[in-house]
Amino acid sequence: MKIYENIEMKEYSHMKVGGIAKELIFIEDKKELKEVLNTRKNIFLLGNGTNTLLHDGKLDISFISLKNFKKIAIEEKHEDYDLVRVEAGLDFDELIEFMEENNYTGLENIAGVPGSVGGLVNMNGGAYGTEIFDCIEEVEVCKNDGEITKLNKYQLDFKYRNTEIKQNKWIVISVLLKFKKGFDKECVADKRNQRKNKHPLEYPNLGSTFKNPEGTFAAQLISDAGLKEYRVGNAMVSAKHPNFIINLGDAKFSDIISIIEHVKKVVFEKFNTKLETEIIILKTEEE
Repeated sequence: MKIYENIEMKEYSHMKVGGIAKELIFIEDKKELKEVLNTRKNIFLLGNGTNTLLHDGKLDISFISLKNFKKIAIEEKHEDYDLVRVEAGLDFDELIEFMEENNYTGLENIAGVPGSVGGLVNMNGGAYGTEIFDCIEEVEVCKNDGEITKLNKYQLDFKYRNTEIKQNKWIVISVLLKFKKGFDKECVADKRNQRKNKHPLEYPNLGSTFKNPEGTFAAQLISDAGLKEYRVGNAMVSAKHPNFIINLGDAKFSDIISIIEHVKKVVFEKFNTKLETEIIILKTEEE
């Protein structure tokens, strides 16, 4: 493993917000996880930083990164499907490329979603009616005591944007995916194009800030509440996609939190609907 102490986390966040961390540990062998878990108290697994808002003060946290875990291997070939082992640190877009190369289908709707494979598995990420758990057969996790085990999909609780893995703060090491043949290239191009046109990708952001309440869309509620371009400091509700909060330049953690709380308050007052954050908010102990 490689350990960096007193490291600025701003550059490891898609929102470009983050303070000085106690340490950042790059794991090189999964067996190292047990040592880290047994010798540190305050640990946080950092994926690609695409959905985690980091406090910009001092972070007394040992961040763990599995970005070096990027292998893909076809484990079993069958007449109707293949089983593919994918490590957690692989960028999801690279998995889509692998699917195209091997004519696999199943996750095209999620193309263009930023993040690592492990990050999407952790929260059962998805888009346009598809979730990554739709193709999962098994997940290899490291539990809190350092035990590494493989769990069948049906041994795990998972639902919309949440899993037992996330709740228990387990670490995803790899996932076994079941792919049928028939890659949909047009679908991937369409979804990537939609993201480019509808999402404010030109600014630092953390993707969808709030989960969609049942039967409606968070973005629509925020828009109907008149909150597009609501701004605190250099953080703002995007006019392009109001479920995105964007960093206009040197936004502070407190600016983004103020927007989140204000949006929740106004949407509840106007529509009697409670918005729940989809992003992870990492505060300091003082808070």
